[in-house]
Amino acid sequence: MAPLNEEQLHQIRDERKEQIKAAALQVFARKGILSAKMSMIAETAGISNGLLYHYFKSKDELFTSLVQEAMAESEAALRSIYDMPGTPLERIKALTAEILNEGGAPYFMLIHQSITSDGVPEQVKQLQQEYSMDSSVDILLPLFKEGQQAGELVEGDPRESSLVTYLSSPA
Repeated sequence: MAPLNEEQLHQIRDERKEQIKAAALQVFARKGILSAKMSMIAETAGISNGLLYHYFKSKDELFTSLVQEAMAESEAALRSIYDMPGTPLERIKALTAEILNEGGAPYFMLIHQSITSDGVPEQVKQLQQEYSMDSSVDILLPLFKEGQQAGELVEGDPRESSLVTYLSSPA
């Protein structure tokens, strides 16, 4: 059997890192950062604790990495609503279904854990300010206004509507 070349080794490392992150996402989404253990993540990923630490130095580093990805992906998903077909209400429903489907729910729960859990790393708190719910609402405001003009959403200040208020509340 021929030895692996650099490209193959890089691909294997990338795949292993993704495997670890997928396992960590499941564990953190269910347990939060305080109750999650690196051993739980390693077991879920089907790897040894030592190998896990080869990829991530700490639970905080792994959690922060996942939250950063989740928040960036969440913002991208919000922005993509303007590329979707349909009326404003149909696009809001499609986005909600995407966020809460089987693939999106763990990310939603991870972000929720990052906002509501104690023991969150300082870098995650900084990410929360960068990707605040207010900025998410700002992204969606033009769509809400369009929905109001189309008669699909209630009239009034979109920031005061129950949906926007819910989206912008911390917990």
